Amino acid sequence: MTWHRAGKPRLTLAVSHGAGGGIQARDLQALARTLPAHAVTVALVEQPWRVAGKKVAPAPRTLDTGWRGIWPTLARPGLPVISGGRSAGARVACRTAAELGAHAVLALSFPLHPPGRPEKSRADELLGSGVPTLVVQGGNDPFGKPEEFPRGEYELVEVAHGDHGFAVPKRAPTGQDEALTVITDAVVEWAGSLG
Repeated sequence: MTWHRAGKPRLTLAVSHGAGGGIQARDLQALARTLPAHAVTVALVEQPWRVAGKKVAPAPRTLDTGWRGIWPTLARPGLPVISGGRSAGARVACRTAAELGAHAVLALSFPLHPPGRPEKSRADELLGSGVPTLVVQGGNDPFGKPEEFPRGEYELVEVAHGDHGFAVPKRAPTGQDEALTVITDAVVEWAGSLG
C-alpha cells in the first residue's frame, strides 16, 4: 500500500488496480498526485496476488477476500473511506462497500461486461453498492461504453475517446493529459460533494 497523504484530510480514497495491471496505472497515479491538495488522502492498494508476484488475478470472490483483509488498515485513520478501484478493482469496491462500511465508491473503467458479450452484464454489482457511487468510463471502453450503462443511483462521467485504460488515440480531438484532467476534476468535484 502506498500512501499519498493530504495535509488536513477530510476523506481517504483507497483505490486498487485491475486484473491486468498495477498501481502504476495512469488514472491511479493522476489521482494520487491531485487529490491530496483537495483534502483527500489516497492509498494506492496493490492487490495481494500482485504482491505475491503472480501474473494472473484470482477469481473475483478471492479478490473480495483480499480487500476485506486490508480494510482495517485503510479505515484506521478514523476518516470516512471511499472504496475505489479500476476495472476488477471497481467490481470489488462495489461488491464489498456496504459490508465494509465504505462512505462511497469510485469505479474507474467499470467492466460492465466482457468485451463483445453485453449479455454477460455485471450491472447488478454496480447497482448494488448501496453507497454514493461515481463511475468514470472511457467513451470507447470495450468492457462497456457509457451509453450501455443502465439507469441507477450513481453518477457517470465519460472520458471522451478513452479506452479501458483511459488511453486516447493520437488522432482524438482531446489529448492524454486532457483525458486525465477530466478524471481528476470529476473525482475532486464529486469527493467535495460527499458529506
